Amino acid sequence: MTSPSSISSIDLASLLCSRLCHDLLSPVGAMNNGLELLADETDPEMRERCIDLLGDSAKTSAQKLKYFRLAFGAAGGFGDMVDSNEPKDLIEAMVASKQRLEFNWNVDADTMPKPAVKIMLNIALIAVEALVRGGELTIAAEANDNMWELAVRAHGPKIALDEVIMRALHGELSPDELSPRTAAAYMIEQIAKERSGQIQIAKDEQSVIIGAMVQA
Repeated sequence: MTSPSSISSIDLASLLCSRLCHDLLSPVGAMNNGLELLADETDPEMRERCIDLLGDSAKTSAQKLKYFRLAFGAAGGFGDMVDSNEPKDLIEAMVASKQRLEFNWNVDADTMPKPAVKIMLNIALIAVEALVRGGELTIAAEANDNMWELAVRAHGPKIALDEVIMRALHGELSPDELSPRTAAAYMIEQIAKERSGQIQIAKDEQSVIIGAMVQA
């Protein structure tokens, strides 16, 4: 088996871009459909519905772009710290777009290191995707000496967290298993490792807790 460390940064960036495009395809496609309907529609009520569709799709697209810009990219400025309200607002918007999800935020710090924020956002994304039947998402973070400790808990009926995602978080993924679905998990495991930290997972039938430690 090839070592996970042999996965190139170019391949990883390509897969993260693929993940971004996949998530944007639906709302952008809905905008395109709405514009086509609006161009041909003359009924005032139907035109209003088309405009509502366009507005919802544009809002969803903007929220996803903001989320992935910080989770995958260089958003939050060029400094080392990020305002804690930024990831909180992004996660709240993501949860609000889902059905039957509740969100709890237990972070008192005003700012957080950018690597910790990236790890948090990507773990939150993984946790929300595991809550296929709804449930509760809880996020906590605190600084302890020179380390940041993060914990994301997903609680709900029949948690769906793929084995391959867990292996990616544990740094056990081989290059041939890297895909748009696993790229984010692989990336944050690498970030934690580079920052003298690690990622841990505890899972049962109704909950999963993904914790991370990262050097400030």
